[in-house]
Amino acid sequence: MTENPSVPAPRRDMAMHNDWWATGWEHVLPRQGFPLTMLISTASQPGFTGSLDDVLQEVLDGHWDMIGGDLDGALTFSWPDTEWDYEEAPEGREAFEANHWKNFGAMLRSAGFPVPTTVRDLSELYLTWGIASREETPDGLRWSMPAVLPLPGDLLPLDAELTARLDRMRWSTRTGPLVDQLISHLADDLGEPEEILTSLDRLAAATGKDADDVRLALTELVESGDARVRRGEEPADTERLEAHRRFRLLMDWDHLYETRMKLSIDET
Repeated sequence: MTENPSVPAPRRDMAMHNDWWATGWEHVLPRQGFPLTMLISTASQPGFTGSLDDVLQEVLDGHWDMIGGDLDGALTFSWPDTEWDYEEAPEGREAFEANHWKNFGAMLRSAGFPVPTTVRDLSELYLTWGIASREETPDGLRWSMPAVLPLPGDLLPLDAELTARLDRMRWSTRTGPLVDQLISHLADDLGEPEEILTSLDRLAAATGKDADDVRLALTELVESGDARVRRGEEPADTERLEAHRRFRLLMDWDHLYETRMKLSIDET
């Protein structure tokens, strides 16, 4: 059976590295960092050989508005084709861009890296930072990405405010699903008790998690002010709780729903 040359080859689906959001790079790089990572993730899929220009041509006919057209599109920190939100950034688009470029450029230069101006320039920095790799093989140019991406703070001198924000974001990413499962058990299975006598082992069995995961969830609830953990009349250190030891878990449901509802609104 011969192939019909008039039938086009199936297009490749876009892919995205699972570690992108957890590392926080989107809060450090120009906005094209996200679509560039999608391109490299797609180029890293089995069976693909070629340049990023090739994958852009194969998947999107060589043009993608998200990166400014093609790989030679200029990097920006805002979306030029959207209406500017003066409530969120009253300084205006030009001042916003200038301030971000000033800080971004200073950060890169202090670490000894060139300041990229195009998506292609940024892809070369990805190679330098170890976010991506490429090599010539007998079959052609192959792209790859590590299973775990390097953290921005391991490569760049982030300021204290951004460092704290990324640390908090990564903590929330790690603990969020665990907290949700624990809250679901307390609310749906136990009817939102104000106080229960329990242990890590008991909560782990009820939620299908291990004791260390429950410990993380409890630590997040306590640090957020949603709960208190006591042994006798004394506060207990959630990070040092022994799995089998009983403790009293006191929930502040009003605070929990108020703060977590606000967090959900802020994230949308």
